Amino acid sequence: MVQTAFEIAHLYVSPGHNFFGHHGREPSQHAIVEVQSIWCVAGKGVEGDRFFDYKERYKGQITFFEEEVYKDLCIQLDIWNRPPSVFRRNVITRGVRLNELIGKEFILGDVRLYGTEESRPCYWMDRAFGPGAEAALKGRGGVRARVLTTGRISVSAAHPAIKR
Repeated sequence: MVQTAFEIAHLYVSPGHNFFGHHGREPSQHAIVEVQSIWCVAGKGVEGDRFFDYKERYKGQITFFEEEVYKDLCIQLDIWNRPPSVFRRNVITRGVRLNELIGKEFILGDVRLYGTEESRPCYWMDRAFGPGAEAALKGRGGVRARVLTTGRISVSAAHPAIKR
């Protein structure tokens, strides 16, 4: 197992869907709340989040997004008034290329996770962040993962163990 250290910059939960399931309608206005830690439940996801216990073996029980991609997008699109929470991902990371976690187990805090797939951007990104965001995020929209063990993830330096 190869060790790679990276930081957890922000953690978010939201009790409701703003975009998911809203095709052809206006988005909802559920707040996304920044927290210092999240409780993850094996096979269910992030307690208090809209995808908690959504369906069995759901690929997106927890989602990740790179802070570096967020900053690059701000520069690329010259948008400075949107926080990273607009992407509605649970974990904002610093210092890791998330796509490298797809198909691998990794550990954050007390939680063992499995990277399932890219969290592909959709047309809502143009509305949430700004025009051009969907195209600019192709291939770097973050990662979805399954929660394999129950435990806590906190904002701080983390040391995921990546299974090669």
